[in-house]
Amino acid sequence: MANEAILKAVVAEDEELILNHIIKHIHGFQLGFSVVGAAQNGKQALELIEEHSPDLLLTDIRMPVIDGLELLKQVTLNYPYIKTIIISGYSEFEYAKQAIKYGVKDYLLKPLEPDELREALTAIKVSLENETQALLRQLARNAPGNQTPEEIVAIVARFIKENFTQEINLNSLAKSFNFNASYLSKLFKKHYDETPVKYLLTLRINEAKHLLRGRPELDVKTVGELVGYPDPFYFSRVFKQMTGKSPSEFREP
Repeated sequence: MANEAILKAVVAEDEELILNHIIKHIHGFQLGFSVVGAAQNGKQALELIEEHSPDLLLTDIRMPVIDGLELLKQVTLNYPYIKTIIISGYSEFEYAKQAIKYGVKDYLLKPLEPDELREALTAIKVSLENETQALLRQLARNAPGNQTPEEIVAIVARFIKENFTQEINLNSLAKSFNFNASYLSKLFKKHYDETPVKYLLTLRINEAKHLLRGRPELDVKTVGELVGYPDPFYFSRVFKQMTGKSPSEFREP
């Protein structure tokens, strides 16, 4: 599979005129982003994300079926490597505080200023390129070229295991092997019976369980930070979704 320089984006906005306006700007900037999916509600956006594994999601907050905040929750849990931007109105500014929990990279207000969008996209492009280059350097030290698919999956699994406390970008990891994220996920699942994201979550939560029971002097916030979740609220939410208990409940004898 050829390595594509194009960075894929999905845009979610329920007003068609604004949706088309955003897409036109993204392509017009010629920063290397291509809109591979346009959605008018959060459910459509999730389906497009599953299909295309984009590098970037731009979303409104107020949308039918699934709103922007719920969409961000799902993306942060299941696709943590995707960068996110909110584009919304002044009346919804309070929602920005909640959006911060989900790792939103920028919050742009309507009416959208093209220069602000260009600046936000440029910053994300630089971040993605830096992540890819850092991975290439690290992987080059640990693995020779011309690997078989089985060897690549083993390298990816080892990389995740050795770096699970850090931010891991699946798209950057996939591109370092000239794959796209969807293909790498399918390849990984074939050999490990779970996706790289689930493999990462399992490693983090298992380590969190060990720390919660074995290191009672550590508070929940510190445990979250040690396993790769600097936001204690997000850590607690992920932990409960994976185990059925909050970190505090799990720690209780």
